[in-house]
Amino acid sequence: MSRRILLVVTALLIALFALNVCAEETGKKKGSSSQTKKSVAGKKKKKAAKSKPVKSAKRATKPLPAAVEKPQVPTAQLTDIRHWTTPDYTRIAVTLSHDAPYETHEIAKTPGSGILSRIFFDVNGAKLSPGVKDITIGDGFLKSVRVAQYKADTVRVVLDVDNIKEYKIFTFSDPFRIIVDVKGEKRAEISSLTPALTATPVSAVPVNAVPPVKPQPSVLPEAPKEPPALKPAPRQKLKPGKIRRIVVDPGHGGKDPGAVGHNGTQEKDVVLSMGLMLARKLKDELGIDAVMTRSTDVFIELQERTAIANQVGADLFVSIHANASLNRNAAGMETYYLNLAKTEKAAQLAARENGTSLEKVSLLQAVLFDLMANYKLNDSAHLAEEVQKALYKRMSGSYPATKNLGVKQGPFYVLVGATMPSILVESAFISNEKEETRLKDPAFQEQVAEGILDGIISYITSLK
Repeated sequence: MSRRILLVVTALLIALFALNVCAEETGKKKGSSSQTKKSVAGKKKKKAAKSKPVKSAKRATKPLPAAVEKPQVPTAQLTDIRHWTTPDYTRIAVTLSHDAPYETHEIAKTPGSGILSRIFFDVNGAKLSPGVKDITIGDGFLKSVRVAQYKADTVRVVLDVDNIKEYKIFTFSDPFRIIVDVKGEKRAEISSLTPALTATPVSAVPVNAVPPVKPQPSVLPEAPKEPPALKPAPRQKLKPGKIRRIVVDPGHGGKDPGAVGHNGTQEKDVVLSMGLMLARKLKDELGIDAVMTRSTDVFIELQERTAIANQVGADLFVSIHANASLNRNAAGMETYYLNLAKTEKAAQLAARENGTSLEKVSLLQAVLFDLMANYKLNDSAHLAEEVQKALYKRMSGSYPATKNLGVKQGPFYVLVGATMPSILVESAFISNEKEETRLKDPAFQEQVAEGILDGIISYITSLK
């Protein structure tokens, strides 16, 4: 009995032990499975964290605003090529619709020789206008000028060289022009050349070529009348000397009225009247050949005026103008020659007479030293001094309140490239109502012509 009880108890103990072992094994498996699930879930969360876009990335994926396009510079049109020839000088003028950059190149006849075969320049951002063709020159310096659309946006201008000493390339503005001045040895007399001149010898100018300037009605009370101007005394003709031919250049003309007075008087009209008077006096009273750049109301480009003087072999060049200022009280007369502007007022006047801006005047001044290498600077200063002194003396005698503004210098396009002493006379201020009235008066115009003539006589006399 006791033995049977012992066996039952032993069996029960073995069963309990087996049940405990199974329970432990099952718990381990459950724990392992739970940890595995947690580990997998953690990995999934990490992957999700990596793949989830950050806020900055979300902003970056938004469409960007459209880029602001830079305004395109319109293509410049090369519209014209012209040339003027003298026995020792040729000028080429290439006209474009507006400013365009260009690059200059040379080709020697033989490498390293220094003797040029071609000069060419590429105008970038340019198109060749229909009708612009090659030109034949054959003056002993240049054989021809050729032009072509070198690239889709580049025009090439080629100067075929015959025999030259030197050349200068510079630009004028409004309209934009590339100017090439070529110099060489003197080859022949002027009379042997046959190109058509725009200039007019004074002998061919009719006395009544310019209608009188009609005074414009004024709303202001009429000013006291000026005292009668002194009549010029007759002169004896000068003996032939160094000065045989003078070019008289009335400023502006045609579509370019120049400065306009308060009462509507246009500079181009009054300076033409004075120019005609001066040219007639040079011929009749001094026996000097006088050539006018214009004898009627026509437009002559600035680069053509000195080219005409060079072409006819002038000994002096005199350009006549009327001054203007924003200050309506500004008055008086002054005479200029080509040089760097020393004052802001001189630069402003040059900008007005050049028909351009102060910025463009500054660009011209930057190359002016090089352009004036062979310019008769001292002779021009001397001529300006003599003309200003004589003009003031005569005008102050007839108009006592006249102001002498003296001799000045400035970068005037109309004087660039002249091979003779050259000056620009500002006769009076058309912007001043009193002087505007005087400028319309033929008696005043004649006194200005007489004063300039007196100065020219003093200059010629000083040369002997």
